[in-house]
This record gives sequence, C-alpha cells and structure tokens, in this order.
Amino acid sequence: MITYMTIQFDSEGRKPSEIIGALEDIGFKPATGFYDLQYDWNRDADIDEVLNLADKVATTLSGMKVSFKLETAREEG
Repeated sequence: MITYMTIQFDSEGRKPSEIIGALEDIGFKPATGFYDLQYDWNRDADIDEVLNLADKVATTLSGMKVSFKLETAREEG
C-alpha cells in the first residue's frame, strides 16, 4: 500500500523545504505528478495504522500553517 499526500502551502507559514524535510523525517518521500509526497508501506496496512500515520502527520505539521490531504491505496501491478 502507498499513502499519497498533497500539501497546500501558506505564504505566512513555514518554508516548503522545511515542511518537506519534516515529512521526510517521518518516512515520506517526495513524488511527482498528482501528489507531493508518498509513504510506501511495503505491505498492506490496516485502518488503525493509516490513522496513526495521519495523526503523526498532523502532529508534525502543527503550527506550520499548511493543509494536507492523504489518500491510501493498494499498489497497482
């Protein structure tokens, strides 16, 4: 499974490079295309694990003045 993330930055918030760096620290990797970052589970994850990751993202981004959206899906192929 992969969790994809899109971020909406705020000009009054932290620098995008700082935000991406903080998310890389918790396991996300920058992506190209429709999403800004992705988290590769390397296996199927259950809903509690996905919610735990979402909580970790919310805590990491707290105070940075950004909005985010997560989408988790099974890998195709």
